[in-house]
Amino acid sequence: MKIQKLGLKMASFLAIFLMVISFNANAQTKKHASTMNHATMMKDCCMMKDGKMMVMKDGKMMPMDKDMVMKNGTTCMTNGECKMKDGKKMMMKEGECMDMSGKMCTDKMKSMSAAMYNCPMHPGVTSAKPGKCPKCGMALEKKSK
Repeated sequence: MKIQKLGLKMASFLAIFLMVISFNANAQTKKHASTMNHATMMKDCCMMKDGKMMVMKDGKMMPMDKDMVMKNGTTCMTNGECKMKDGKKMMMKEGECMDMSGKMCTDKMKSMSAAMYNCPMHPGVTSAKPGKCPKCGMALEKKSK
């Protein structure tokens, strides 16, 4: 009789434990999916930001560490100089960006990249609109220009 009660208690505990784990995994998957949907809205591009060349890749902005050749043959260099396939050169200005096809982004994209929000605890977490950090849940703060 005692063994049956012990077995029943363990089975109940195991069932509750599995439900909690399942709920937690489902919540993390939804949080990750919403982050991914937002990240895919941002175009991959090279941009001049705060006097440095940056790369936007899969919604994450990082410093540009090597020259990049775009689909149309344009080469963007880490110093902000861009050399077109026909040999013409231009220097990227603050806020300008070039998508991976080699086209300069529209003013809408420039303003979207200028109004970035980031996490005070995780500066690598950026967003084009206010929200919460997917890592720690803190409110994202608007970056000063």
